Amino acid sequence: MKKPSSKIREEIARLQDQLRQAETREAERIGRIALKAGLGEIEIEETELQKAFQELAVRFHRSDAKPRKPETAPVTAGAVSGGAGEA
Repeated sequence: MKKPSSKIREEIARLQDQLRQAETREAERIGRIALKAGLGEIEIEETELQKAFQELAVRFHRSDAKPRKPETAPVTAGAVSGGAGEA
């Protein structure tokens, strides 16, 4: 049995809303990570930053890419100390 067009439109609207919500969550996640990495403090053109993100995406989307362990511990905001004598 075929669905009436009104039901299909309702389903499309519901899916579009789900898509917007998912994109918002993803954008917030990426934004938090970018801020922690210090990207909020650099002056760079948006197109140049987008190109860098695209290059990063290619790196992680490769089918032959395997998860790697980080070579160094990740740096978080406030984690860098410059004082002498700290242990």
